[in-house]
Amino acid sequence: MPPERSDTELGARKARRGLGPLKAAFGRGKAWLTRDLGEILSGKWDEDAVEELETRLLMGDVGVSATNWLLERLRETAPPRGGEPSAAADALHAAVLALLRSIEQPLVLAPESRPFVILVVGVNGTGKTTTIGKLARLFSDEGLSVLLAAGDTFRAGAIQQLAEWGGRTGAPVVSQAPGADPAAVVHDAVTAARARRADVVLADTAGRLHTAKGLMNELEKIKRVMGRVDPSAPHETLLVLDASQGQNALAQAREFNAALGVTGLVLTKLDGTAKGGILLAIARELALPVRFVATGERDTDLAPFDADAFAAALLGKQLP
Repeated sequence: MPPERSDTELGARKARRGLGPLKAAFGRGKAWLTRDLGEILSGKWDEDAVEELETRLLMGDVGVSATNWLLERLRETAPPRGGEPSAAADALHAAVLALLRSIEQPLVLAPESRPFVILVVGVNGTGKTTTIGKLARLFSDEGLSVLLAAGDTFRAGAIQQLAEWGGRTGAPVVSQAPGADPAAVVHDAVTAARARRADVVLADTAGRLHTAKGLMNELEKIKRVMGRVDPSAPHETLLVLDASQGQNALAQAREFNAALGVTGLVLTKLDGTAKGGILLAIARELALPVRFVATGERDTDLAPFDADAFAAALLGKQLP
């Protein structure tokens, strides 16, 4: 029998798992704004430094709106030109942290929602199916029973990939033949999960170009059909974003949120060439909650989003 679930933050045991890979990724440095900003904030704090900081923020995927907001906060809190650069660095860190903390919202599984249904969406190549596998591992390690729905029926490889993750995590998989109606697969999965009293359903979906209206309509259909089994489902619509895609990730978040009402984000591929600043842009424009970040391909390379750790990585500060 699964343990009785309480209304607590998922990932409360992140000291036990998840933060190790996160720290390792942050420490690599090259994929982040760390070195760019470190050069500026260790030198003379003057007007040239402010202009260079603006340029580096924009190049680091922070975006115009968030960059302007950060610079305005610096004007209010940083030392006068010619002051200590360390004080300017502290002021920037405080501003970045305030922005990131506004979107630090761990996923909460309400005990009255069983199964808790999570619809996972995103464009091709962001790592949706891999993220589902990692989430299945995380939930299983928390003592929860998980069922997977192979809703990406357009790609036979996706069904096989999800089946492999099911085998690795011990989660049963509901699937049909390639080309089947994705809404029917998800409907069957939610029905099966209710019958088995599973704790969580993770529903995969086909990769959508956020500009393709017809494909976005298919996702809306999945949500409607899911609601016939449980009117409150999905309880979470989780958008997976590739951090290396920069401002295009912001455009994806904007379009998916408008079409589906995204309730949480997962940021993937932070172990590659991503500069990390895109979360500041998302925080400033959309204020969508960030649930998890992924830093590698291993089952455990997924951690609840930690604003303090992320801010420290961006600015090259020491992680606690």
